[in-house]
Amino acid sequence: MSEIGNLFAQGLAALFTATALLNLAAPGFVRRAYARWDFARGFYYVVGLAHALTALFLAVPQTRIWGGALGAMVLFATTVSLLNHRKYIYAVPAILVMVALAPAMV
Repeated sequence: MSEIGNLFAQGLAALFTATALLNLAAPGFVRRAYARWDFARGFYYVVGLAHALTALFLAVPQTRIWGGALGAMVLFATTVSLLNHRKYIYAVPAILVMVALAPAMV
């Protein structure tokens, strides 16, 4: 694996870890955001678990491809949800992180 790909993977693993912790801690503003968009109660735990698994898979070179696949699915769902709620500018970072998954797989 290339050094650049490894750096991308580790950086993305850190990013997914941070978002996993945020969703699993579920402070009030996270709970309100999920409720405002009519997601099921406690859905932030499912999202947090998906982010944590993505981070774990990205951190281990042997499972990195699975982390990339899971991360792409999570980010695709996030992007669709943001675009559905007309949060166009908020969808840009999710799209950029999805694009950053490609060099992490090399």
